Amino acid sequence: MCFSVISALAETNCMATLLVPLPDSDFDPTESGVPWCTMRDHGHHVVFATPSGRTARADPKMVTGEGLGILSPLLKADANGRSAYLYMEQSDAFQRPISYGEIRAADFDALVLTGGHAPGMRVYLGSGVLQSAVADFFRQERPVGAICHGVLLAGRSSLHPGKSVLYGKKTTALTKQMELIAWRLTRFYLGNYYRTYQTTVEDEVRGVLARPEDFITGPLPLRRDSAVRLGVGFTVRDGAYLSARWPGDAHRFASEFAAMIG
Repeated sequence: MCFSVISALAETNCMATLLVPLPDSDFDPTESGVPWCTMRDHGHHVVFATPSGRTARADPKMVTGEGLGILSPLLKADANGRSAYLYMEQSDAFQRPISYGEIRAADFDALVLTGGHAPGMRVYLGSGVLQSAVADFFRQERPVGAICHGVLLAGRSSLHPGKSVLYGKKTTALTKQMELIAWRLTRFYLGNYYRTYQTTVEDEVRGVLARPEDFITGPLPLRRDSAVRLGVGFTVRDGAYLSARWPGDAHRFASEFAAMIG
């Protein structure tokens, strides 16, 4: 089980079909595993997509902590995140993803955009095919949830030339403060591991919004949330769009998104 007992009714009567696109490698295990477990516990069906339909693998540093040095207990996925990822990794849906080219927004009820910061994420964040699919979800007004760098993918997706799907919406994402602290703490032995791009996630996302103040940083993240500590997490909802900042918001993010889709 993931976080709750799944009833026979939930197992046999899927309420919604969600799409979770991933890169081939380097995505965050918590930001993918926790939403997957939560949606499964609510009886929803999740379909994964990767660039070419190959099974994905999460960022190994975030799963094992290897290479993170003395900061490993602080930076790697916590026990909840690792457990959720391992359950997800064993699922048939995760082992049999579709390709980005097979995505049709009309086939799904909702979309979840997960994050991660390691180099393998660039294939996902920079995919024109995936950005077009994300725009279709917004165009069809289907629920979209984005966490951490997943918000960056949404920000790069356009409904109209020069206008992001996030233009006119309020959002959060990985904050500049959080990104730079992680980078400064590890740059001497990990280089730019925590800097996916030279421009921070917050700065790029703010640049596509109607107003800079539409980006909401939220309270200082001192602890990670959990299934029994949802109040520790932070999210921003604007209509059918829900956003969150980092793995420490994942349980609240997943719980609220599950409620949004019924």
